[in-house]
Amino acid sequence: MIFSRGTIDVIAAALAADGLILRGGFRFASDEAAPAGLSGAPAKSALLVGQAGAAPWPHFQRWLAGQPPQAIANPLDTWSRAVIGAVAQEFGARVVSPSDRPYLPFQQWAMRAEGLRPSPLGILMHPQYGLWHAYRGALLFEEEIFLPEPHQTIHLCDICADKPCLKSCPVDAYSEQGFGHQACLGHVRGPRGEPCRAGGCLDRNACPYGAAYRYPPEVQVFHMAAFARL
Repeated sequence: MIFSRGTIDVIAAALAADGLILRGGFRFASDEAAPAGLSGAPAKSALLVGQAGAAPWPHFQRWLAGQPPQAIANPLDTWSRAVIGAVAQEFGARVVSPSDRPYLPFQQWAMRAEGLRPSPLGILMHPQYGLWHAYRGALLFEEEIFLPEPHQTIHLCDICADKPCLKSCPVDAYSEQGFGHQACLGHVRGPRGEPCRAGGCLDRNACPYGAAYRYPPEVQVFHMAAFARL
């Protein structure tokens, strides 16, 4: 397959039908240990797929309503893989997900594809979406796809003096030492964790950037419930 700008636009349109977007891409270096493509040969290119805000939520909810109750352990991952997988099949790609094991370096791929850097919470800071975006999978191709280098973007955390994202968590789960997973999990599951369970991560919600893309309460409840089950 010859990958023109038009082909990439067709892929983007197919994903947009379910609220997903292309999040950039890159070519693997010739001396890089690239993951396998569809045939098992090393992939030469990757296109990242994700979301901005909660655009996929209505599509996911319609799909979920047709599934047997409690039949799928990780429904959002399952739905994402099905949607991206259908596009992968059409265009001769292998689909991989952030939850696949062994884990693939999705965050490194994302920084490479979009030129983003992590926020103090570890989530990549986007100049438009703030912290309200995600990566749902990647399409791995055995052909070279020529894409422009990502534009250098301002890292909003560099101009944020107050860092409210580090001051709102009642158990100080985020610090210079990293993420206190057990402290966060214990709090969310405990009697004082209702604000987090009902409204999402307080630190994440304290970030002033990308507010127009903030996940609505029902989406944050869904993600927090998934985290609390870990």
